[in-house]
This record gives sequence, structure tokens and C-alpha cells, in this order.
Amino acid sequence: MRGRGVAYKLLASHLVSGSPVPGEEIALSVDQTLTQDATGTVVMQELEALGLDRGRAELSVQYVDHNLLQADEKNAEDHLFLRSACRRYGLWFSKPGNGVSHPVHMQRFGVPGKTLAGSDSHTCAAGSLGMLAIGVGGLEVAMAIAGEPLYLRMPRIWGIRLTGELPPWSSAKDVILEMLRRHGVTSGLNRIVEYHGPGLATLTAMDRHVIANMGAELGATTTVFPADDAVRDFLRMEGRENDYVPVLADPDAEYDLTDEIDLSTVEPLIAKPSSPGNVVPVREVAGEPVSQVVVGSSANPGLRDFAMAAAMVRGRQADDAVSFDINPTSREILSDLTRMGATFDLIAAGARIHQSGCLGCIGVGQAPAVGRNSLRTFPRNFPGRSGTKEDSVWLCSPETATAAALTGVITDPRELGISFPRLDLPERATVNTAMLVRPLEPERAASEELVKGPNISSLPDFPPLPDRIEAPVLLKVGDDISTDEISPAGARALPFRSNIPRLADFTFTQIDDTYPERARELADSTGHIVVGGDNYGQGSSREHAAITPRHLGLHAVIAKSFARIHWQNLANFGILALEFTDPDDYDRIEQQDMLVLENLAGSLAGEPQLDVVNTSKNQTYRLRHRLSPRQLEAVLAGGRIPLLARRACDSGG
Repeated sequence: MRGRGVAYKLLASHLVSGSPVPGEEIALSVDQTLTQDATGTVVMQELEALGLDRGRAELSVQYVDHNLLQADEKNAEDHLFLRSACRRYGLWFSKPGNGVSHPVHMQRFGVPGKTLAGSDSHTCAAGSLGMLAIGVGGLEVAMAIAGEPLYLRMPRIWGIRLTGELPPWSSAKDVILEMLRRHGVTSGLNRIVEYHGPGLATLTAMDRHVIANMGAELGATTTVFPADDAVRDFLRMEGRENDYVPVLADPDAEYDLTDEIDLSTVEPLIAKPSSPGNVVPVREVAGEPVSQVVVGSSANPGLRDFAMAAAMVRGRQADDAVSFDINPTSREILSDLTRMGATFDLIAAGARIHQSGCLGCIGVGQAPAVGRNSLRTFPRNFPGRSGTKEDSVWLCSPETATAAALTGVITDPRELGISFPRLDLPERATVNTAMLVRPLEPERAASEELVKGPNISSLPDFPPLPDRIEAPVLLKVGDDISTDEISPAGARALPFRSNIPRLADFTFTQIDDTYPERARELADSTGHIVVGGDNYGQGSSREHAAITPRHLGLHAVIAKSFARIHWQNLANFGILALEFTDPDDYDRIEQQDMLVLENLAGSLAGEPQLDVVNTSKNQTYRLRHRLSPRQLEAVLAGGRIPLLARRACDSGG
């Protein structure tokens, strides 16, 4: 028997059903759940639709970290709704301004060896603690809160051996950018990335968080690290050493795929607009003018990241052409920075200190000027995600970002002409749990009412999938279409995230602003189809990107390939996800072509292939699906919630 790595051990210890053979559907028990306000409102609506009495996971936490700007009453209403839902269903509630879900969860709740399902694609960051942490759609999280297992395809395990030690001016962000430079944004599809090797000893738990977080940008199911001495040190700093459990790979562990990175060779890297996979050495683009620098986000959330920026600017001034923005990722980190004096160094250098939260990472504030470069320590730079439609966002480390803040141009920090700072970080964190609200006792929770303001709707009722679809291709899109482009983030759209009919008005508008109106015209008659390229639906886990098109009459998406989370979200809400068996057929279809799919119930239940007829061109294309029998049943019923409602009705419940 071959030695087992961390990922395989975590999977095996939580396997409920299925065989751990790559490609097979498996079910895993879920210990913890994580939701945030941009996706959590729908999760709470789903819990209401499921008729849940009380959460059954070991621990569930609702964070309010995305849409913190209260320009009108809508966000405040959502925050009240989320608080009331936590009180009703027995969840922890992290108040607005307490911090970004991922670092706060790591600081206060993460436990080695546990599973975590989160309605945020960057939930995988908790893999830094030796957890199996998977970002999924909100309905998966709602089911996990209700005590149901998490279903996914058994991934292959991709072992990345680390050797050496990072040189000065390179940091953990450059490691994950190196992975993206080598392998691209689709390399992790149906894979778990596991880091191992002697180089691990040089990386702190928060360094590992940076790398694990952006495993989502590789398209990976998740990323895992061992729970070793670095994890013990982190938990000790947080006053939680008793939560430490060692989770280590066997010395002779084997992996399905392998690669190796010598950390000593990693240089400062940067992802050019507008993809996390568009990575080049900083030295190759040095001299490009910069008008904004933002340090923070879940991709660089640690005290070390902000302290590095503060040390670099100490006694210096940010360039007068640059807006130098600091997004503290938790109140704890802001307290520690202030205790160190680093906050004062940042303020003196001209930095703008914002509240603890995601904010600019999802386009809620800090939108850059059109045609001006913005350097950010964020995980994503998809077109328009910043809140500016014609943006120019680059992704880099705190060192590279701060060097640009000082010079006004992209600068390799090795050429900045200053000594590499040696940081003196506190041995103990400033632990403050005042903004974490415990769940109510069951007796009190049972009498709680959900607080729903005028902007909060219920989930729409969706009918079963028609057995015959004859509908036009209302939209044809290219490769790597993100969920940000399907259902935008940003300060305009996100306040309607709990109002599906209104949020639908923003669907696909970054690509075609006529889509919602054209879709509504067909919704009650033929409905419509969308055709896409490779990696359709990459990025955020937000299931709004499935729900709002479904609300507008979308029956099927035909694409070359799908991103993992969005593919599952489509199935959850009764949208048929089909792939071209011949990718060249994508080029033969035009927008407004009429497509026909016949006898779907029979076709889908048989072989995983079926034909679609293009009656506009008198052509037939062979398609395939990758849905399990469980998923097919949900799609045919109109979605997972209608299926559960039908079963309850059939059983007399």
C-alpha cells in the first residue's frame, strides 16, 4: 500500500459514500461551514425554503465582510436579515467590520483535520491549517448546515514539493503566482493541490494561507498543507494551541501528479490585466505608471503583509500620483498593527486606512480610474471586477505593491534601493471576540423571526426542465467567462443580492447590456440557451450567476468546458450543463441560432451523450454531460430544492 498524503487522509476520514477513485462521485461529511454576506443571504433563504429547524454542523459561521458600504438602506437590511437568520438557525454571526471571513475563520475557528464547506470560492484558504476546505455553491452549504454530506467528484492529488527558502523581496504571493505562471487558470480542475517537502519549514501558516487562497485561481477543488509545527505556532499565537492536531503526510506519500518549486529561485512576479494567469516577472514590466495601490484582501491577509508595507514606507512618502490604500483584513490585525506602531507609519506615508473587509476586492469602493494601472494584492483581476468597467488591475505581492506606491511606477522591489526590512512581529495576537456573536440556545432560537426588509425576496419557484427544448442562442461568449461577468459584483449590483428579480437586471450586462430585456421577452415562451467556450463560470462561487439567468428563462448552457463550482450551481438550479464532444462545433454556432434538444428525460438517463440540432443551419452536434444520476434527477426536477419539495410531498411530509 502506498504512503498517503494529507489530502487523501482528510478525504478518507470524512468519506460517507462512494469510492475514492478519481472522477467518481463521493460524499463527505462536513464539520464546519462558512458563509459571507454576498452569498449568505441566499443560503439563509434556502434554509427557510428547506424548512430547517436548526443547524446540524459542528460549527457554522456567517460573516459580513463584502458589502459594507451602506449608501442606502439595502445593505443594512441584509445585515439585519443575516443576524436574525443566525439567531433562528443557530449560527455564529461575525458583525460588519470584524474582518474578512477567511483570515478571521483561520484565527478563531479553524481546526486541523476538520472539513469546511464555504459559499465563497476562497474557502480553500483554510487548507493552510491542515483542513479540507472547499468552496462550493450556497445550496451545498445550506445542505451541509442541515447535516447533509457534500458531494463532489473525487479529485486527483497534485503534489507540489517545495525546497529551499524564499530570497529577500520574494514572498508567498510570488509562489502562487509562479504556479499560475507555469500552469494557468484551468490546471487545477478536479485536482487537490498538496504542498510538501523541506521548503515547508520556511513558510508560516499565514504564508500558506496566501498560497492556499489563490489555489482557487488554478481552478483547484482545494489546496492542503500539513498541520505541523508552523500551524501549532499559529494557533499558539491565537491562544488556541489546544485546538492543534497534527495532520502529516506519510514519509513515502505518493501523488497522482507532481511538480517541484525551489523557493530560492522564485523572483517577484505580477499578473497583468486581466487574468490571474497572465503572470510575468516584475522586472519585465518595470516603469509602467501606477495610479493606485491596494494592500489587503483574503489573498494577502496576514499581519506580516501589512507590517512589510509599513516598514517599507517608514520615513518615506507615497508618490503624489498614487492613491495608497490599506484594507485591514481583520480587527485583530488592525489592532496588532497599531500596537506595533505600523499603522502610524502607514498614515504618515499617506496611506488611506479603510475598514476591515473585502471592499475593493469585489468592487465595493476603491474603484480605479479608467485607463490607469491599479496594483493590488488581491486574488482576482477579472475585467470589471474592481467596479470600473474598463479597468487595468495587476496582482502582486505586498512588497511589489508598496514599491510602486513609493515610486509611482511598477518597480521590482529588489531595485528600490532600500534594505530589506526585518520584521519584529508580536508573539501573541490581540484577540478580541467582541464582534463575534454566539448562537442562541435552541429554546430561544426557535422563537426568533426572520427580519426581512422590502428588498429581501424569497427564492423563485422554478418549474421542471422541459422534455423538449427549442430555443435560441441568446448569447454566445468566449473562454474564461467569470461569474463576475455573469452576475456582477460591485456597489451597484450587490445590494440586490437578496432580491433575485431585481438582481436579474444586471445579468450578463458586462458583456451585453441587452441580455436581461431580451431574455425576459422569451422567458414565458421558448426560454433560451447560452453558448460558451472553455472554463465557463470561473471565479466566485456566487450562485446568483446560476439563479438570475434561470429566473430569466435559461434552460441550458453548452460550453467547451465548465469551472467546477459554477457547473454544480447550474445543476442545483435546474440548468442543463452540456459540453461539445468536438470543440470545433462551438465555431459553427452563432448567436440567435435556433437549437433543439429532444426527449431529454430519456436521453439524459441513458448514455452521457446526446445530440442538439441547429435548425437555423440544418446541422447536428454531439454533446455530453458529466452529471451523476443524483444531479440529473435534480436538473430534471427544476433544481435541488424543487426535488426535495416533491419528495416531501410524495412522502406526505
